[in-house]
Amino acid sequence: MYISIDFNSDEALYLQLRNQIVYAIVKAELREGENLPSVRDMAETVGINMHTVNKAYSVLKQEGFVKVDRRRGVIIAVDIDKLQAMEMIQKELRVLLAQASCKNISREEIHDMIDTIYNEYGGK
Repeated sequence: MYISIDFNSDEALYLQLRNQIVYAIVKAELREGENLPSVRDMAETVGINMHTVNKAYSVLKQEGFVKVDRRRGVIIAVDIDKLQAMEMIQKELRVLLAQASCKNISREEIHDMIDTIYNEYGGK
């Protein structure tokens, strides 16, 4: 798994890390039961603070993408309940669609973007 952080981005570093781990899961670069690097190792590899990695891992745990085992560390465990996932996505999507509406992006353009992105992940 390759992680690339954009230090010039307005997006928080922990969110960039979280997002790249989620992308790696959906692309099957990370699979159920696999370990993520330790907080220290990830921080050194990516070049960010350990607290930033810890925050990203905490968010992933809250969202149901990983679990923490005292002996094994942080493990990919995509066990989030579908309804809970749909509620979370709907909440985020509301904001994105409001932004799109403010920028006069049409329904058709949104649908095209969604189809394109969804197909990148194999249309699962």
